[in-house]
Amino acid sequence: MKVILTKDLDNLGRAGALVDVKTGYGRNYLLPRNLAVLATAKNIRQLEHQKAGILARASKEKQNMTAMAQKLSVIEVRLTRKVGEQNKLFGSVTSKDVHEQLVLQGYQIERKQVHLPEPLKEVGTHEVEVKLHPEVVAKVKVTIAPEA
Repeated sequence: MKVILTKDLDNLGRAGALVDVKTGYGRNYLLPRNLAVLATAKNIRQLEHQKAGILARASKEKQNMTAMAQKLSVIEVRLTRKVGEQNKLFGSVTSKDVHEQLVLQGYQIERKQVHLPEPLKEVGTHEVEVKLHPEVVAKVKVTIAPEA
């Protein structure tokens, strides 16, 4: 099944790309979520007509995300947690905790953009990646301090 992507997808391609996907994936996932449209002759002609606008929007979005990444790279998220022996946390700090703190500081990001391979379980300063755009990744400092 040939479809035209309307949004950037990590595993398929960029918005405006003509891709070939399995029928079930296209019909049950991409089309209902408006992530793609069928690649009919009419839609292909329309895509060619709108391609300049799509590229301009993508460029502008990348610039906005780059500016946001620069702002995020200088901030520090401070969290306090209960600590046991050898500076081990009772529990852990997850991407949800980091996301909540960033939203409280006024950054409009989604939780899935905070990339934390494993929860943080030690006191100290850690770097956490925030994937704002397929080509833009910000590194945020997360400092975990023991509760007094």
